[in-house]
Order: sequence, then C-alpha cells, then structure tokens
Amino acid sequence: MTPGVSTACLYPLETEKALRVLLEQGYRCFEVFLNSFGEMERPFLAELKAMGDAYGARFVSVHPFTAVMESPLLFQTYPRRTEEGFRLYLKFLEAAAFLGAKYVVIHGAPQRSQWLEDEAYWERFGELTRRGRDTGARPAQENVRTYKSLDPAFLRGMREYLGDDCAFVLDVKQCRITGQPIEAVSAAMGDKLCHVHLSSCQGEKLCLLPGEGDFDLVAFRRHLEGMGYTGAVITEVYRESFGQAEELGKSRLAVEKAFLC
Repeated sequence: MTPGVSTACLYPLETEKALRVLLEQGYRCFEVFLNSFGEMERPFLAELKAMGDAYGARFVSVHPFTAVMESPLLFQTYPRRTEEGFRLYLKFLEAAAFLGAKYVVIHGAPQRSQWLEDEAYWERFGELTRRGRDTGARPAQENVRTYKSLDPAFLRGMREYLGDDCAFVLDVKQCRITGQPIEAVSAAMGDKLCHVHLSSCQGEKLCLLPGEGDFDLVAFRRHLEGMGYTGAVITEVYRESFGQAEELGKSRLAVEKAFLC
C-alpha cells in the first residue's frame, strides 16, 4: 500500500499551490481535487504533471468539483442532460489519465425518491465506466453521507450487479459520520475496493489528521491487508482539521510508519 494525500486538504488554496505545499511536506502520491473547468484543460494539467515529475511524485486519482452536481447530470432521467453529463465526466477521466491517475471519485445521487432506482443507477454507472474505458481511467464510487452509497447493501448490490464495471472508494470519515462500521462498508465493496480516503478521530471529532486522535492505523492496515488491498491510502481531511502545513508533514510520517513498516 502507498500512503498519499489529497490536495483537497488545503482547499480553498488553489490546486497548484496546494500541490506545491504538499510536495514540500514530503508527499509523493496524490489525489488531485480539480476545482474549476479551467483546471481540466491540458495546459493546467501539464503544469501539475511537471511539478509532480520534478519531485518523482505520482497521481492516483482525481476528485471532481462537480460532485454536488452528479445527481442531475448523471443519475436522473432527462436524456439530453445525461449525455452532457457523460461528456463532462469523460473529460474528468481524460484529465485523470493525462496525469497518470486511474480513478475519478464519484459521489453519485442522494437517498431521495426522484433519483434513479438502484438498478438503474448501477446501470448508469456501468455505462460511464464502459464509455470511459479507452481513456485509461475509470469512475470509482465513494461511500458518502446522505447518498445512496452510504448503505452497505447498496454497495454490495452494485458490486454484484456490475462486476468488473464497478470500483469503490472507502472513506473512513464517512463511515464514522454515517455510523456505518468500516468493516461492513469495506466488506460490501469487497475485491472492487480500489482507493482509500484516510483520516483519524477522537471523541466527537470525526475528521482529524492520521496520527492524531485514537484511530488505530496499524489495525486498519491489517484490515486492508486481510482484504488483499494493495492500492493507495490517501489522507483526506477538511481544512479546519489542522492548523499549519507542517502538521501534514508530521501526519505523513505517522502514516508511513504504520503502512510501510
């Protein structure tokens, strides 16, 4: 497993500035949170890639800023808008592939009756996977509070329905926020788990930097090993979860000690 970090940790610092700070804190594996349409264009992506290459870093995933728009774009029943949504997300997949990343994180649709029923949702997700296959990157469903994906039964059904046309992101803070055990969510994802968002906690504080609080990083590593997981483990916390950038460097050392020992 490879420890890394998301540029989202420093939002709203501009993406290229966030990447620079994190590189200077010693990180070499990244999820990039693309925060505007302009950041999907080749000149900007080339700037990010050159910056990463200069440090020997690699990119593993992209998180779209349009996550809150995915429901009407991809998971409703208005055909023209759905086609536009596919075209937009193909651009995110192409952006990820240009950086060398394999995954684009998907939030999906909330748990409301006006969105697609589960099977139709899974089929729509599978279609996005198939349309994007030639890009070299693929969408990956994250477990998210208030969304369909918070439910392990939904995730298990998705895996069984789509097989190789699905992939999953396990976010441990979302498990805490929704009250779903990490073990239950990861079991539902099974061998389609491809990406992990890492954080720690303490009491009512549900999103702290790894190495802070009381989340047992070694036990979590052993849990992932037991599943056969070998991918990236990406620190993703909110900006209010820490003070100075140097705290991210300290957290990196704690994660590396737990996952690379």
